[in-house]
Amino acid sequence: MTTAIWSPETLAHMPGAEIWIGVRTPGTEVAERVTVIRDTLAADGIPIVEAVAHDDKALLAVHRPEFVAHLREIWQKWDDGGYHPDYGADRVVPYVFPTEAMLAGMPAHDPVATHARAGLYCYDTMTLVGPGTWPAARAAVDAALTAADLVAAGERVAYALCRPPGHHATPAGYGGSCYLNNAAIAAQALRDHGYAKVAIIDIDAHHGNGTQAIFWNRPDVFYGSAHIDPAAGWFPHYFGFADETGTGPARGTTLNIPLAPESADPTWLAALTRLRDATESFAPEALVVSLGVDAAADDPESPLRITPSGYHQTGTILASLNLPTVAIQEGGYHLPSLGTLVTETLHGLST
Repeated sequence: MTTAIWSPETLAHMPGAEIWIGVRTPGTEVAERVTVIRDTLAADGIPIVEAVAHDDKALLAVHRPEFVAHLREIWQKWDDGGYHPDYGADRVVPYVFPTEAMLAGMPAHDPVATHARAGLYCYDTMTLVGPGTWPAARAAVDAALTAADLVAAGERVAYALCRPPGHHATPAGYGGSCYLNNAAIAAQALRDHGYAKVAIIDIDAHHGNGTQAIFWNRPDVFYGSAHIDPAAGWFPHYFGFADETGTGPARGTTLNIPLAPESADPTWLAALTRLRDATESFAPEALVVSLGVDAAADDPESPLRITPSGYHQTGTILASLNLPTVAIQEGGYHLPSLGTLVTETLHGLST
């Protein structure tokens, strides 16, 4: 049976809103996602344990220290700087981003002003930081690391109820409602536990550009993803295409399968079978599943049409790899169906 891991600290993150194409709108990445999933798992009889605190070894193996320090400190600096009451900015909201368009090949000075530093490691305006963001993100990491520990100790499947999600977080950047990359950290932890090669299969509706970036040139970790085609106008827009396969010694260890809007179970399950077969060819010793369920038919964040049965079959396909498996919660935003979709996937994974 699958063991689920969670932390009450993951409820602390309250993004408050998203700023999407310049408009402040209510966000869908809400704390209720955790309680809905947790309560459904409990009602289903799946054992739930609290995350154990871990050090930063695996975290700093996939994220740059200066980025982690920034994320840990930026809210307090924002609050101390008076932005909150004076400007009505109840969350850290970047307004300038040091991209190549601005840098133009020049060396940039490290800004002093907090409002300038706000965009230093962020790549969108959707992903706001509040007083509970760092505690929640760090607690999600502990949940992922606890799941990796359980699998390394002999459990076949362990599920980390991570919030906020993580697969859009890059080595030195946050965005896409993601701050720290829980799946990448779990994969690194499994490597540290002695598994020579690890595969990550991402079933979130959106491409995990952060996970791909972290392992882009590492031949020891395979990344495979089925997701809504970014060419159809969906996040992350710039990545997730079929011609992205890794670089250098890692060429061939990335497989992206973009799917057309309105794709339903048959197309989805065919893509998962391809990912399963590619993973088998890679011959990993352990598996991480980025378990997003926002490809579901009722989810507001994608135009895919996957059913609960489709998610159960997804789990069954991945279970056929017969690998020690860590499942990491990513997206999924339709609260009435969220718990069922996660539970169905876990039942499939546990077959």
